[in-house]
Amino acid sequence: MTGSNRNTICVEDARVLKHTTGPDEQYVLRLHAPRCAARAIPGSFVHIRCAADLPMRRPLSIMRARATEGWIEVLYKTVGQGLRRLSTIQPGDRLSIVGPIGNGFSVDDARSIPVLIGGGVGIPPLVFLAEHLAANCPDHRPVAFFGSEIPFPFELCDHALALEGVPMTASLALSDLNAIGIPSRLATTAGFEGCYAGYVTQLAGEWLSSLPAGQLTRVMLYACGPEPMLAAVAMLAAQFAVPSQLCLEEFMACGVGGCAGCAVEVQTPDGPAMKRVCVDGPVFAGDTVYPAAG
Repeated sequence: MTGSNRNTICVEDARVLKHTTGPDEQYVLRLHAPRCAARAIPGSFVHIRCAADLPMRRPLSIMRARATEGWIEVLYKTVGQGLRRLSTIQPGDRLSIVGPIGNGFSVDDARSIPVLIGGGVGIPPLVFLAEHLAANCPDHRPVAFFGSEIPFPFELCDHALALEGVPMTASLALSDLNAIGIPSRLATTAGFEGCYAGYVTQLAGEWLSSLPAGQLTRVMLYACGPEPMLAAVAMLAAQFAVPSQLCLEEFMACGVGGCAGCAVEVQTPDGPAMKRVCVDGPVFAGDTVYPAAG
């Protein structure tokens, strides 16, 4: 994150517009935060103070941002005291947020087949990226693969967009992505009907295996999710000789680079270095986070 990127961060008194309950204690929160909405990019996040008496904020990836309407959306699952307190708020309540924070994903014009791979609460930044690509990159043909071990907190539908190389049993797609012309498929090991039976990286790997070599040269992998999934995505990137961008999720205290509590080791031209997920990331090139995968 450059100095100019850091200057886009603001503290905002956000008003709750909508708070929707999903399965397994998953929630979608819409906040009126016009300054944040105007600056948000796919991969960036906000640091939310969940209650007035809880000083520690929680980092949540931005799933949607509408600058013209002044709102952002985040998805979260209630893990820990802070997010449980957050789950009790109502429309009209106000929350202190800091954001948008982070460098976000980079779109490569030469890599016009973006493959979006999300797991669990790591899905939101890929939804944001998908909608950004649909609205701004008409020459790109994104494909999305999402995995979850609990019911998906999105409206699902039978797919209307074909994906060669994907098993017929993977029949469900995200309705919102279907509506904007982006094919998606779902994976789980929990036995949900209409989903690929296995890990999301296995599903993505089957589809990648079906592509001609000429199309692979146009592929870029984008991913966010639990660490084992990100490691598997880095392995996929190495297997198919394609680049990847990984959005990391780490516990953090300050969220603006002061405490270095979210530092991870990445490979640089000068050797290994510690980078802060909040302000140096959260998006990193996959081969710098998992150099051994190559």
